[in-house]
Order: sequence, then C-alpha cells, then structure tokens
Amino acid sequence: MAGRRTDTRERIQQVALELFAERGYDKTTLQEVAERLRITRPALYYHFRTKEAILAGVVDRLVDSIDELVTWARQQPMTAESKQEILRRIAELLADQWRPLFQFAQVNQGVMRELPAGECMRQSLISMLSLLAPPEASPVRRFEARLAVIAVILGNVPFLVDTDLSEAERVAVALEVATKLVSEDG
Repeated sequence: MAGRRTDTRERIQQVALELFAERGYDKTTLQEVAERLRITRPALYYHFRTKEAILAGVVDRLVDSIDELVTWARQQPMTAESKQEILRRIAELLADQWRPLFQFAQVNQGVMRELPAGECMRQSLISMLSLLAPPEASPVRRFEARLAVIAVILGNVPFLVDTDLSEAERVAVALEVATKLVSEDG
C-alpha cells in the first residue's frame, strides 16, 4: 500500500509541476490539479494540503538526489576521468526526472525566491556548482568549473537553448563543452 501512496504522490507532483509551468504557480489552483488527475479535491488533500507542500516535496526529492551526488563526488579523486563522470552523473540527474522542476523554476523565478523550497534548491545547486574545483583553485578555474556544470544544465533543459540538435546531440555537446572547461589545459 505504501508503494501506491508514493506513486500517487509522485503523479500529483508531476501533474502539478506541468500545470505550474504552463499556467504559472500563482494562477494554478489545487482544483485544476485534481481535475487534470481526474481525482476529487479531498483525494488530493489526502496527499497534499497546499501547492506549497506539493512544491516542497518535489524540491526535497531533488535536493536529496543532489546531496547524494555531492557526497559521492567529494569522495572521488579530482582526476580528469572523475570530473567527466561527475558531469555525466549531473546530466543523468537532470534527464527527464528533474527537467520539469528546472522548467518550473525558470518560469516561476519569483515564486522560487519567495518560498523556503526555492532557497533550499538554490543552496543545493550551489553545492553542486562547487564540485569540480577546490576552494583554493584560482578564481578563473572555479568559474570554469561552475560554467561546466551550467553547460550540462543548459544541455539538458531544452527550452533554455534554441538549437536544431536532437536531445541526445544537445546533451553530448553540452558534456563535451563542460569537459573542456574542467580539463587541465582549459
């Protein structure tokens, strides 16, 4: 039974994010979420009482995923191979599962600044952006390392990059650019 409840919660979060990205967070009602899911409002309220609770749940899952990645990455030696693997894992984290949240965050930047979930997501992303260069690295190397992560994000969030490439090609190009940014010869 717990698995079914989790599936329902995840489906609610997915549909809510779609609506938030389409209509905007402020303009979307819980009634609209329930209607799109073809469930009653009481059934929705059983899982989530507010839009903020839905968003907080989604962000919590993303933050947990990023924290796991950051913990793993910090245990790796900073070789060219491990940097490339970190970038690949970031791309994997962003693929499909977290893409809708990034789309939502882009469209609803004001909401993300105001809600506690937004600050939590921001802090988690900062830790991910800081993975590929130690604090003692030069400012240029630290900036290149952050740009590498941003390149991977751009390659995985199609609405941010207007190209004629397929999704697979766009992701591959982003990883290639990101890898060059963190290579020793820069």
